[in-house]
Amino acid sequence: MIDTSVSLLVVDDFRTMSLILCKLAREIGFRDVDQAHDGFTALDRLRQKRYGLVISDWNMQPMTGAQLVQAMRADPALAGIPVILITAEGSRHDEAWLSGADGFLNKPFTAVDLAAAIEDVFSRVAEQRASA
Repeated sequence: MIDTSVSLLVVDDFRTMSLILCKLAREIGFRDVDQAHDGFTALDRLRQKRYGLVISDWNMQPMTGAQLVQAMRADPALAGIPVILITAEGSRHDEAWLSGADGFLNKPFTAVDLAAAIEDVFSRVAEQRASA
């Protein structure tokens, strides 16, 4: 089950893709969707507001999505926020898991694909928290 009541942060340095992700998230039912156009801005926003999910592009500059995840996991206040990394490079799947991401989605994708990835991440995170 997707908890669409949480705040969602979309991180992508390509404005068009960021707008598409926000639109798809709203189609899924998220009401509180914010954007950051790079990893540093994302970290600032994450420290200012409580988010329940981050969806980030992998290939960004000057901080990649994997580097953003690593920075989040190193910060106790941000470490528990689920992150889905998105990329056009399917070969990055293993690297995404190693970076600490909770989910991974290949481009191109639909709202159904995004919803499935979010549901999978929320289910896995809930299971981990229940067993901890």
